[in-house]
Amino acid sequence: MNQHINNIKKLSKNKKVVFVSGKFNILHPGHLRLLKFAKDNGDFLVVALEGNESGDILIDSELRLEALNYSLFVDYSFVIDIDVLEFIKKLKPDIVVKGNEHEDKFNGELDVVKSYGGNLIFSSGDIRFSSLSLLQKEFKTLDTSNIHKPMDYIKRNNIDSKKLIKTLDTFSKLNVLVIGDTIVDEYKTCEPLGMSQEDPTIVVTPISSDIFLGGAGIVAAHASSLGANVDFITVLGDDENTKIVQEKLDAYNINGYIYKDSTRPTTLKQRFRANGKTLLRVNHLKQHHINKDIQNEIMSDLEKTIKEKDLIVFSDFSYGCLPQSLINNITNLALQNNIMMVADSQSSSQTGDISKFYNMTLVTPTEREARLALNDFESGLIILAEKLRQKSKIKNIFITLGSEGVLIHADKNDNSKDKWFTDQIPALNSSPKDVSGAGDSLLISSSMAIVSGLSVFESIYIGSLAAATQVGRVGNLPLNIEELKKELL
Repeated sequence: MNQHINNIKKLSKNKKVVFVSGKFNILHPGHLRLLKFAKDNGDFLVVALEGNESGDILIDSELRLEALNYSLFVDYSFVIDIDVLEFIKKLKPDIVVKGNEHEDKFNGELDVVKSYGGNLIFSSGDIRFSSLSLLQKEFKTLDTSNIHKPMDYIKRNNIDSKKLIKTLDTFSKLNVLVIGDTIVDEYKTCEPLGMSQEDPTIVVTPISSDIFLGGAGIVAAHASSLGANVDFITVLGDDENTKIVQEKLDAYNINGYIYKDSTRPTTLKQRFRANGKTLLRVNHLKQHHINKDIQNEIMSDLEKTIKEKDLIVFSDFSYGCLPQSLINNITNLALQNNIMMVADSQSSSQTGDISKFYNMTLVTPTEREARLALNDFESGLIILAEKLRQKSKIKNIFITLGSEGVLIHADKNDNSKDKWFTDQIPALNSSPKDVSGAGDSLLISSSMAIVSGLSVFESIYIGSLAAATQVGRVGNLPLNIEELKKELL
């Protein structure tokens, strides 16, 4: 037991420790309420699990301990082999929590915690916490049952899945540079309480928060998770969210080149969700361009490593990280070194311009983004794509159409009279959970496939499967190459 006490004190330094004990035969909703309540009253939750020798034990202690370790709330759990009161005397937790059914009974813990200035409290029994584990599953569980292969497209373009899988294995040889705006995405899971009696407003209470790397950051994370060696250039604020971004980049094995601008806080987007739906999104950001000094610093650093790159990805969210002058300088440098470039400029809740990216091998605008870039709200899609191609000298254009899939306007790379070819691939996930990451995953996986030697039509199939996989769960998590291979089989 002394080892457990030492471990807890080391891990919980400067934190408020909360202690809970019990048998936890089956981790049912009542237990989840108790654990959530306990964690809400402190910073570090310790759970002592009674061993197999205790009465009424239904499940072996190792299995019960494993269930506790998977809990979202528990920071440290162990099987206790001494009297609980003796352990509390040694550990001296700030708070001891028991179920509210014990409140009117004798509690031996009371005198112990009072002796060193701690507190004994009883859980509220609040029913809204019982569904939290189910709500959290949408962030982790990938639902592939709604992904359907486009057999007509596969036959029409002679798609060979074995060839595509072999190409995925070569992604590990790629050196990819992603440059663009980083976004910290926070998903707040809420419990709906009803309508306000004062005004027609939906009332919710937040019960958990999950943070993801978004924007150009998740594009870099996708590339790394798919096997590439990834450098990532971005500009962040001098704030706490910068630390979060750096931790995420390290976790995803990304070489981050972070340039700080104290005038531009790191972009934070908060989504408030209840019952699987987003109720509200709040954006914390500033959109003015980075200054010339930072641009010059980026170019100076990039000139030293440009020859090592196979692919440059511009991931633009119109938040100021990619002013036109910087885009032009990077583009010219890449052209001089014969490096493939691709771009996406998102305009979901802001105004972007995909046409500012010249000489790209691939761009992936939505229909709205393409029309905004050309100020054309009347032409048909094929004419629209051709206008964009001519304006910005783009080789291939994927216009993403949401539930209608993707329109492909592609360079056939041959000497035929009709050099440009158009096709369409349908959306492959019939019931998406969260569409916010679809474009990012399509862009990077298609681009990596093209630079690895696949045709545009083979590459968009990989990209479409990647997007279908990505929207099968909530929150921007990096693509898993094994999941992608599985969908190709």
